[in-house]
Amino acid sequence: MVAGTMSFASAQDLKFFTIGTGGTAYTYYPVGGVIANAISKPPGSRECGQGGSCGVDGLIASAVSSRGSVDNVNAIISGLRDSGFSQSDVAYWAYTGTGTMEGKAPAKDLRTIAALFEEHIHLVALEKSGINSVADLKGKVVSLDEPGSGTYVDAKLILEANGLTTKDVTAEALKGNAASEALRNGKIDAFFVVAGYPAGSLVELASAEDIKLVPIDGEAAKSLTDKYGFFSQSEIPAGTYEGVNGTPTVAVGAQWYTNAKQDETLIYNITKALWNKESRKLLDVGHAKGKTITTDTALAGIGVPLHPGAEKFYKEAGLIK
Repeated sequence: MVAGTMSFASAQDLKFFTIGTGGTAYTYYPVGGVIANAISKPPGSRECGQGGSCGVDGLIASAVSSRGSVDNVNAIISGLRDSGFSQSDVAYWAYTGTGTMEGKAPAKDLRTIAALFEEHIHLVALEKSGINSVADLKGKVVSLDEPGSGTYVDAKLILEANGLTTKDVTAEALKGNAASEALRNGKIDAFFVVAGYPAGSLVELASAEDIKLVPIDGEAAKSLTDKYGFFSQSEIPAGTYEGVNGTPTVAVGAQWYTNAKQDETLIYNITKALWNKESRKLLDVGHAKGKTITTDTALAGIGVPLHPGAEKFYKEAGLIK
């Protein structure tokens, strides 16, 4: 009978924690799986540092596929999921009730655990287009993605920072491969896309055509990062796409969010487990983007307040004064 009571006690101590990610074909889902592994430590695991997990005692975390940023934010606020990944801009608009979330009640209980990796704004044109800056888009046919998408709002903000509006261009609403196709066929002059590099559809495009990435830099980029906490200035390195030079741009972050109502100690322990040096090994081998998930950028481009548990960890780690 004693054995029974013991297993009952460990079952009592078990805590399940879900992480909303994205479609199984994209980056969020595999990265979520690696992180779920790193923070989990079911009863009976080997000790941390002895081949065991350095996760949170009794925690079983799982990565759940979802429709992405907006879906995850809604699920966190409704309590359907414990946490989830989102683009920093989408989360900021949800938190403030602006941008793509205009007219919806602000998601006041949204809180940040960590910034994970960057998703860069790519402004793509043909090498021979003569488009060398955002200002050169005036009078051109430009795909801004679908109204209501994060890319569309970001593109609009970038145009405005450079003294243009959507009325100064002929705006198209094409996604991914359709935009690449239209550029090749001369139907559009340029298009915006938000993606962690290298983006598959652009790798294909660059191997078939001479393309360029148009810089988003200077005063306009500085004004964007000053005005909107969710943007950071960054660069897409030379050689990421065949024949394309290193290009300065702005990025939004893939970030990890939870609900303000989540227990402070639990979120503190989860944040601590994420940044444990043993977790570093898992991130480095788990996914190409994993290597870029570091404490150096754990607080980059955060536009939604930190969860008090996460904040406590970053203060202890000396990352926040």
